[in-house]
Amino acid sequence: MGNIQQDTMPVIGDLRDFDHRSGNRLERWVFNHRPLFMLLMAMITLLLGYMMATRLELRPSFEKMIPQSQPYIKNFLENRQSLRGLGSSVRVVVENTQGDIFDPEYLNVLKQVNDELFLAEGVDRAWMKSLWSPAVRWTEATEEGFQGGPVMPDAYTGTPKDIEQLRQNINRAGIVGSLVASDFKSTMLIVPLLDKASATGHGIDYHTFSRMLEERLRDKIEYAGSGHKAGEEGKGHYKVRVIGFAKLVGDLIDGLIQVMMFFGLAVITSLVIIYLYTRCVRSTLLVVGCSLIAVVWQLGIVAWLGYAIDPYSVLVPFLIFAIGVSHAAQKMNGIMQDIARGTHKLVAARYTFRRLFIAGVTALLADAVGFAVLMLIDIPVIQDLAITASIGVAVLIFTSLLLMPVALSYVGVGSKAATRALKIDTRAAEHRGFGKLWDMLDRFTTPKWAMGTVLAALVLGIAGFMVSLNLQIGDLDSGAPELRADSRYNRDNAYITSHYALSSDLFAVMIKTAPEGCLNYQTLVQADRLAWELQQLPGVQATSSLVNAVRQITAGTFEGNPKLNSIQRNQNVLNYAAQQASVNAPELFNTDCSLMPVIAFLKDHKAQTLDAVVAVADRFAKENSSADRQFLLAAGSAGIEAATNIVVREANHTMLLYVYAAVTLFCLITFRSWRATVVALLPLVLTSILCEALMVVMGIGVKVATLPVIALGVGIGVDYALYLLSVQLQYQRQGMPLAQAYRNAVSFTGRVVGLVGITLAAGVVCWAWSPIKFQADMGILLTFMFLWNMLGALILIPALSFFLLRKVTPAAAKSTEPVVERVGVHS
Repeated sequence: MGNIQQDTMPVIGDLRDFDHRSGNRLERWVFNHRPLFMLLMAMITLLLGYMMATRLELRPSFEKMIPQSQPYIKNFLENRQSLRGLGSSVRVVVENTQGDIFDPEYLNVLKQVNDELFLAEGVDRAWMKSLWSPAVRWTEATEEGFQGGPVMPDAYTGTPKDIEQLRQNINRAGIVGSLVASDFKSTMLIVPLLDKASATGHGIDYHTFSRMLEERLRDKIEYAGSGHKAGEEGKGHYKVRVIGFAKLVGDLIDGLIQVMMFFGLAVITSLVIIYLYTRCVRSTLLVVGCSLIAVVWQLGIVAWLGYAIDPYSVLVPFLIFAIGVSHAAQKMNGIMQDIARGTHKLVAARYTFRRLFIAGVTALLADAVGFAVLMLIDIPVIQDLAITASIGVAVLIFTSLLLMPVALSYVGVGSKAATRALKIDTRAAEHRGFGKLWDMLDRFTTPKWAMGTVLAALVLGIAGFMVSLNLQIGDLDSGAPELRADSRYNRDNAYITSHYALSSDLFAVMIKTAPEGCLNYQTLVQADRLAWELQQLPGVQATSSLVNAVRQITAGTFEGNPKLNSIQRNQNVLNYAAQQASVNAPELFNTDCSLMPVIAFLKDHKAQTLDAVVAVADRFAKENSSADRQFLLAAGSAGIEAATNIVVREANHTMLLYVYAAVTLFCLITFRSWRATVVALLPLVLTSILCEALMVVMGIGVKVATLPVIALGVGIGVDYALYLLSVQLQYQRQGMPLAQAYRNAVSFTGRVVGLVGITLAAGVVCWAWSPIKFQADMGILLTFMFLWNMLGALILIPALSFFLLRKVTPAAAKSTEPVVERVGVHS
């Protein structure tokens, strides 16, 4: 069996026989100045490690998770100050487990919760609502006109009379199902949040806010004296339930802290896999150590540039570590084989650098493309992920491709490990050990096996494509799909959904007019028609707008006459109704009456529900917008999510198109053959199709969390083809037939390809146990893609080569052989 290393690199056991002036300029600069290079690497590592330790922070942001240039989001941001309560907010429910809300002790507890939230940093106090909020009022029409006041009696002291008065006020205010549960066992506090904390002027720290909710509410009220810790179910007299973006992000960050343990598990797993492969402690530690240095560099640079880690980009260090281990392992493998044949460790390191540096850089560039294409997605949190990951890939050029071989040139590998590696190669040449596996893989270059493999791949591709047609954009589950179904947050959400008539999934259409224009008769009629059309959708529970208040107040003005429960043409009547509404429901229009929302309360935020609402609202807006009034989509939590889904849908196929175009270009440059490029790409295409089918089977939609997965799988997956196919082509261009060229290629790189696939998969498979569901989903999908790409490289490449690469022109050999053949030997 021929060996590419043995054929092209002479064995040099004495450094005096090696020409240190050989090699390219980068190799000479690095290896001829090793002490200086290692000192420079150490200084950079210490500096960036200090930056990581002192400046890096977890800093999620509401605005960074929404596509700010999307038209709907632009409309929301431009009118945000007039839409209090329709941005980021939390909803807190306090339940009496041993009675109802008409209990003086319960009402005192509710007042404590109200006061804690009212004084909390970042709360928009003017728009906060609860039974204890003066803004929550009741109104009724009497013979003397309108009467009203706060739902909580002004002189409340907890007497039976006060309790009875409160009961009447709740019924008159019509807040059962919104602020009061239908079973009267709990009440809700709606807490809008400011864009920036008033005291500091900075964005709200959602993790701090979430911890405040746990410590001051759950620990103080629900768990007091029960011996429970935050995050567990309490068994006290009262239960506190919290939902909303800020609480969700806080729970995600708490989950991320647990995920850090998985990073340690990934390191240990990689140590075990590399050691089982090499049986050399020093090289194993060096491979993992260089990969950890890459992570330190990446996070240090991220901190130095002022970026922060969020629930999405925290996954990047896992990927960078796994990619670093795979590339470093390839350098270690080459050096070990050279040392086993008697080559000096420094010469072996330089040989490996010459063989693999260009291929390694090309592979890392393909990885970088998979990350950089994510910049096309107009969502800042994904763009930050792309920047963070691109920095990490750039760092790997220095740590895995430069630092690793230089460090190995000092420490080398153990003699027993080198002897074992040589013995494995010898046994493989004798068709024993790994040789049996190579013999099996050789069969895929024969007509029968090649035809069967290609047909099987075609059937898999067609079946996968048919299943992938059912792939949906957005969330497919109610609650917070970022967390597991049994998480505390989703249990709280399930309780609130089942006990309150109006959900927290709000979709708002903004009606913009000239000042005082929202009281125009025609504007109110149009708003009423829009609300009616939205109410016809099965996913809409109810709608709310200024029209509702105008109808009620107008009827009340005329002694509750049901005939006048309508929109009157008389402008004075409309003006009076608006004046009354500004007291009882100020959130229904802004101060100069130039903007009012039509709010739809949705039963959930599933993709199908949002698509139906957007279709109706968008059609109505296009048909009815005029110079006098504009119907603008969209505000509210569901409106923002609908806009995000639109961006994700547009970016999904565009992103794949760009990543495949870039990978195609890299393959053409590397192989200089369109046939070889097709052979390299088809396994990746099959993997992408099957990954989408797997998402359908697992009930995973394409959204912000899962959108990067397929791009990353393609960018990283092409590494296998680059290493395997480039060696195969080099042998074919030297005149070998396909079967022999593939056997030599797979015997040289096959174990490394397998090692890379297993190492990459091991680095992310542990995410499957993450408390954060989208991390678990990403871990499963990436593991599938890494392993399937590995199998595709080992099985599909020889089968496709039989049809496309059986004949390779030997004349091309000279132009494509790497410079690595020019080795320096003293005569």
